[in-house]
Amino acid sequence: MDQLVECVPNFSEGRDQGILHALIDGVTSTAGVALLDHSMDADHHRSVLTFCGGPDGIIEAAFRAVRIATELIDLRTHVGVHPRIGATDIVPFIPIRGTTMHDCIQLAKRLGERVGRELGIPVFLYERAAGRADHVPLEAVRRGGLDGLAFRMESDPGWIPDFGPPRLHQSAGAIAIGARPPLIAFNVNLRSTEVGQARSIARAVRYSSGGLPSVKAIGVALSSRGMVQVAMNLTDYLVTPILTAFQIVKAEAAKRGIEVAGSELVGLVPQAALGHAAAASLQLDRFDSSQVLETRIAEVMLKKEPAHTLSDFLAMVADAKPTPAGGSVAALVGALAASLGVMGARLGEQPNREQRLLELSRQLHRLVQADTDVYTELTDAYKIPKQHPDRLHAISIALQHATEVPLEIAELSCEVARFLHTLRERGKPTIQSDLTVGLTVAIAAAQAGLVTVRTNINAQRNQQFIENIRVRIAKATESLEELKSLC
Repeated sequence: MDQLVECVPNFSEGRDQGILHALIDGVTSTAGVALLDHSMDADHHRSVLTFCGGPDGIIEAAFRAVRIATELIDLRTHVGVHPRIGATDIVPFIPIRGTTMHDCIQLAKRLGERVGRELGIPVFLYERAAGRADHVPLEAVRRGGLDGLAFRMESDPGWIPDFGPPRLHQSAGAIAIGARPPLIAFNVNLRSTEVGQARSIARAVRYSSGGLPSVKAIGVALSSRGMVQVAMNLTDYLVTPILTAFQIVKAEAAKRGIEVAGSELVGLVPQAALGHAAAASLQLDRFDSSQVLETRIAEVMLKKEPAHTLSDFLAMVADAKPTPAGGSVAALVGALAASLGVMGARLGEQPNREQRLLELSRQLHRLVQADTDVYTELTDAYKIPKQHPDRLHAISIALQHATEVPLEIAELSCEVARFLHTLRERGKPTIQSDLTVGLTVAIAAAQAGLVTVRTNINAQRNQQFIENIRVRIAKATESLEELKSLC
């Protein structure tokens, strides 16, 4: 399958096996979709499914699961320790292969529109799909639980749902649908029954309280097991690896005279995350992630995929045609900068950064073609006869895509530049100049992407889209200016 997306919906049901099996059946009955994992926790009163497939199949499977949850789960009788706002609480989409974050944002919007229209559930877009800065973190959407969300919906125009009615569904509540990078749900169980201690440790660990970056944490009671738990989401395991999170929780627990009973993963985890933890635990010298069998196979298979040569690409850019052009060139430059970072990370024996930079290089490489595709979509829209009723809508949608793709190029290039700056600060003298070149061209790629973004958004007439996208533009611009000061 050339295009692969992961979906990890969370449901507010962790005790009824019949409901879990019904949700699983809804997913597995969808053509072109594979169930990868499922879990159920009675204390959290929550189930998590993980499945993958192509864009159309993943949307259908997710919708079927949401519909089944709406029919079978009633939040009015729900009691569990995990925060939630809906029978289907969250539905995130994650790009895996042949897809980008832009693609997943569009999937979130497609699913959100259908859920709001067909099921009558208010939908809030979160993380990368969010149109408002205060909707980005999931904890902001969940703040105050169902009552808090209902109050904001009634009193604050900024909390009108992205899709669906402006009020909670009677039994299913609301739903958060988004797009994000891979996330690791990692819990540490403690030999204690004092939930206050678990919450204190969670405060010490989570970033919002001054703890570890890219870590969210709560303390909960596991009544059925006679212990408490620090439940964490690691939103970027390259910034804070699993082992680091575990060690900090263990140290904080020891300060309070509490022993760690064990830890657990909820759902699936990227192989690189465990490889890094194993390398650190074993104190391996000169560990290279390419020594992992699956990583090496993936790299070799990737090289076997047919691709244009660099001379082909240069000839296509130079041809008297509108594509490929500026956006594609910016994406390729960003991919090259990321590849320089991969080299630096390998020479510096930093496998965690190597893995992320390798993925960034692949994503930017895919955006080379994506930029050409959205430009073609835009030119096709302008070719629609002026008197045709669909012309203005088609142009507006095409302009949205032609804005979002270069914005993603800019965002990813900024991330590449940050990695390169860190590598340059700690890198060997022999590769300082190479990393400086990488940093310089990554910044150039980000700036070029923003040039295209601003050009296309100026032609946009959809004020709602303009308002929503300005949040991301402002953030990318701020990041770029900060990076320029480091160069």
